[in-house]
Amino acid sequence: MTQIVCPACAAANRIPTERNPAAAKCGRCGVALFQGQPTEVDARELQVHQRSNQGVAVLLDVWAPWCGPCRSMAPHFAAAAARLEPRVRLLKLNADEAPEASAALGVSGIPALILLQDGREVARRAGAMTTDQITAWVNQALAGARSPSSNKEQPQ
Repeated sequence: MTQIVCPACAAANRIPTERNPAAAKCGRCGVALFQGQPTEVDARELQVHQRSNQGVAVLLDVWAPWCGPCRSMAPHFAAAAARLEPRVRLLKLNADEAPEASAALGVSGIPALILLQDGREVARRAGAMTTDQITAWVNQALAGARSPSSNKEQPQ
């Protein structure tokens, strides 16, 4: 059983293993659970996603509107969503609007990508990346998260 948070109403939805998660809709509001694009979250919604997404990794992009590398990476992050869903939920957190959440995550440079699996951080990387770099990094980090060794990277 997989549990995924709705991008529209933040309700937790259970998806049986035998069902196609790409076709799943929210039981509360009827919106598609995966839309092929990142979901903008605030600090409260981020906590819901961290706590409630199970069986689906979460890739968080911490960014700010004044950040040139953040703006240049945004279309690549959006394209990565289309490639990585439904295995990975992509979220965007505006560091200017949620400074406490950014600080709690230990973000010291943006753009910062944080990969979470079942609520725990499995990898982190700072700096702009292309779509291919994002998807390769996520796939490698998730493969490493299944093994006993850690795949946490230091910011670059």
